[in-house]
Amino acid sequence: MPATDVASPARAARARSGDAPDVTEVRTVRVKRGEQPSRAPLTPFQQWAWTRFKDRVKMGPAEAILEENLLKAHMRLRAEEYLAWVMAVTFVTAAALAVAGVVLGVLIYLSGTGIGTLIFAVLAAVALPVGGTGLTNVLLKATPSSNAKRRGVDIDRRIGAAMSFVSAMASADVNIDQIFRDLAQEKIYGAVAEEAAWITRDTELLGIDILSAIRIGANRTPSKRFQDFLQGVVTTATSGGQLKPYFLIKAEQYQRENKLDVMRRTETMGLLAETFVTVVVAFPLFLVIVIAIFAIIGGGGGSLLLILWGIIGAMIPAFQFVFILYMQGLASEV
Repeated sequence: MPATDVASPARAARARSGDAPDVTEVRTVRVKRGEQPSRAPLTPFQQWAWTRFKDRVKMGPAEAILEENLLKAHMRLRAEEYLAWVMAVTFVTAAALAVAGVVLGVLIYLSGTGIGTLIFAVLAAVALPVGGTGLTNVLLKATPSSNAKRRGVDIDRRIGAAMSFVSAMASADVNIDQIFRDLAQEKIYGAVAEEAAWITRDTELLGIDILSAIRIGANRTPSKRFQDFLQGVVTTATSGGQLKPYFLIKAEQYQRENKLDVMRRTETMGLLAETFVTVVVAFPLFLVIVIAIFAIIGGGGGSLLLILWGIIGAMIPAFQFVFILYMQGLASEV
């Protein structure tokens, strides 16, 4: 396939001036003839955020961990751009919640009289924007790490089937670079195919040799199991070993580990189902009956009725919602 080398501006300047090229500064990118390297464009809001908050972001320390999490999560933003976007979203959220807090405080104040109502209205008007803004900022900063962990879980779940594909290709004496190229085209393997696609990008687009690309992919992947596999590929190849037996052994190992993980999650789901019946069904029902009896035969019926409404309208639905979300997450990993 014909290719065109697109060099850096520094290299072009050195060529015009006749200076000897500095190999450490050269980064050749191979693209198809007639095409240009593409970049991930920012959305209009991200561009506004970067223009508005880039000076404040650059004043802070370097975010090496955030940069690593963005890379592992395949979020095509630099750490500085992402922090500027977080600041912009936090600013917009704070403004919207401030207006909502003032409206809520006014409504609470108009609904009653007395100093107590005024204090409660002021607290509500302050707590809504402060709490909402802080929660938004924390969630946005934790998003790259959360997405990276989610990709790592997806890789661990699909790595057994992917290694079966790799071992089958290796049994047919296919080259290692072709194996990763074909694996990248099999979208059924999810995040494993994405990791293979990045390795193929490093070799075909950036001109990196296959072992160096695999080593870089091992440092970039969010999955410990896939990282161990890639490091084993490099170690086996550089030490003169055979990759075909290594792929077969890894395929059997990951298939066995996946079966154990499925059995473990199934047992956990069974235990949670029994806990659900006890905590969410039996216990609230017993509590409602006891409180209803006390409300009938004892005093304080009004306060006990409020407790009953809280249990029925808030506690039971909240418990059910938490259990459903957790069970859904476990079922998606089986």
